[in-house]
Amino acid sequence: MGLPNASGDLSTEVELDAFRRLFPLRFFEKHLLESIRPDARPLGRARDTTLSLGAVASANGSANAKIGSTTMLAAIKMEVMTPSLETPDEGCIAIDFHMPPIVRPGRPAEAAPVVAKQLSDTILSSGMINLKELSLVSGKAAWMAYLDIYCLYADGALFDAALLAAVAAFSYLEIPVVSLNDDGKIVLSEEQGLSDREPVNKEKRKVNLGSIPFSLTCILHKNYILADPTAEEESIMETSVTVVLDSSSQLVSLYKPGGPVLAYTSAIQDCIALTRQRVMELQMILEEAISGMEVD
Repeated sequence: MGLPNASGDLSTEVELDAFRRLFPLRFFEKHLLESIRPDARPLGRARDTTLSLGAVASANGSANAKIGSTTMLAAIKMEVMTPSLETPDEGCIAIDFHMPPIVRPGRPAEAAPVVAKQLSDTILSSGMINLKELSLVSGKAAWMAYLDIYCLYADGALFDAALLAAVAAFSYLEIPVVSLNDDGKIVLSEEQGLSDREPVNKEKRKVNLGSIPFSLTCILHKNYILADPTAEEESIMETSVTVVLDSSSQLVSLYKPGGPVLAYTSAIQDCIALTRQRVMELQMILEEAISGMEVD
């Protein structure tokens, strides 16, 4: 008796899969009518999220963030630079986003610069990093923080996962010790073998972070709002809104790249409300990851 049932279940599964492939929008809309998604999530719920700090031993700060299957690795490398004449008391942050074609077949070359600009605009405008904290000697030396984010697996909400990895890496960042070399230049003590010299900064230190930005991407489809979309959902329902709030729930930015659905005020307000809930979840996840590293 078990075999026929198994065969029937398999037949039904194949038919559902064929329907999903041939009529993807109709397949999703059947689920939306019941306020559920094919992965069994309620419409407003984000996917399971994990964070691990110190993922790259050679970096000064690093983190691995995973939202559903979307996976990002962020690594920060600090280098000494000469500050500009316009900002002699400030360091700099350079942000790059890498997405090999293998992790997102189709249009990785188009997506990567868009995500990189979003990340740069968000991190620099949020006030999370006070660039004056990256100064070493006014007008002579400051820190350049090179933040590289690598997309290891792309399954929707790329910006959300990339931003989470970035802020986690900055939370784990340690500023290295530097010293003066024989030419009077400031260099990394460990790299130049100057550990016996008087250091310019006495010890490794953390960066004091301001308001930390977190984000949530939502898909708008008819009267429905889907939080944290998968790549399949993004490809089928093309109107997305990304809301960025800081840790005090203040709006940092709102990004709507286009799409056929008009973003009415009520829909935007609902997206912001979902983001506020998500920010609380992400704050807890980040705090737990930091506490875990302190225990270790």
